[in-house]
Amino acid sequence: MKSATDKKIKFLLISIVFLNLTFFPLLNALEVKIGALLSLTNSLASYGQDAKNGIELALDQLKKSDIKLTVVYEDTQSTPSESAKAINKLIVSDKVEVVIGDMTSSNTIAAASIAEKAKIPILTPSSTNDTITMGKEYIFRACFIDSFQGYVMSKFSLNNLNAKTAIVLEDSDSDYSKGLSKSFVYDFEKNHGKVLKILKYSQKDTSYTSQLADVRRIKPDVLFIPGFHQQVGVILREAKDLQIRAKILGGDGWDTPELRNIAKGAEVGAYISNHYSSSGENLSLKNFVKAYKEKYHVDPSSFAALAYDSVNMVYIAVINAKSNNPEKIKNSLSKIKDFKGVTGTISIDQNHNATKPAVILEYIPNGYKYVTSVKPLSF
Repeated sequence: MKSATDKKIKFLLISIVFLNLTFFPLLNALEVKIGALLSLTNSLASYGQDAKNGIELALDQLKKSDIKLTVVYEDTQSTPSESAKAINKLIVSDKVEVVIGDMTSSNTIAAASIAEKAKIPILTPSSTNDTITMGKEYIFRACFIDSFQGYVMSKFSLNNLNAKTAIVLEDSDSDYSKGLSKSFVYDFEKNHGKVLKILKYSQKDTSYTSQLADVRRIKPDVLFIPGFHQQVGVILREAKDLQIRAKILGGDGWDTPELRNIAKGAEVGAYISNHYSSSGENLSLKNFVKAYKEKYHVDPSSFAALAYDSVNMVYIAVINAKSNNPEKIKNSLSKIKDFKGVTGTISIDQNHNATKPAVILEYIPNGYKYVTSVKPLSF
């Protein structure tokens, strides 16, 4: 005859089996629908395609995880107006729980207010304009902000290049360019440099020789061009033709192979601030670069790396939230600290910005040369 203790043990074992059959399948069945808001056509398509590659690689590596991640892609067609339409579709029709994107500031700004009102979190991999997260509860970023990036390039100009004077060539159509220009000018002049002139151009322009003629005449120590590759590539080529001797500087918007195709070697010797160096010694970074090159046969740009990190940040947020509820994902994203990404160690601050280092890279004929890193400050 079985004792009461034996009966209790049998009951507990049956209960454990029942829990395993009911509770754990529920965990494994948790599915998160992610919206990917990307410029996949028109002028900014290279950024969006790089980001899509990074997202797809991250999804491949997470296929065996306990959580099923499904991504719905929407093409913003490289414009803010289409970004607004795309975010509406993702929220209303596709019922996504969280959004990754867009890659550029103007497009993300257009989408952010809509997502904020709908209470759907957005994590932008690379939109650096300071205002994107200001006063927003549901908007986050995996990258540093323009205030920091402008400081990085100003400090590098003054301390590493011994620059005393600068000219800024600003894209008047871009929130990204205007924000980066403003922060560079502020810090350069604060630290006793002199900005001799702020020149402007439009994305509709096809030649920049009139602006560059001013640069040649004034002869600054550095020329800072916070723009996108389509225009910057032409500017660099024309600057070389005009034999401009200033050291030329840019931001993360330069980081695409298309710039080299347009500049035709005129980029060599220029410096940019960027989110990471693919030649870093971190093991997870090395593994990422190896896997990316095996899959796509090219080196990953910062846009690919940041999008890859963004997927993994969303995954960690869902794990910690134990839910696909947008409110809980939002709360979990806000608590990310010391996330070991391929673009550096990321902590989300009180303004939903990523606190992380920046790197300075120099263009060389067959790639980039890592120059230095700059640690994050409080902005």
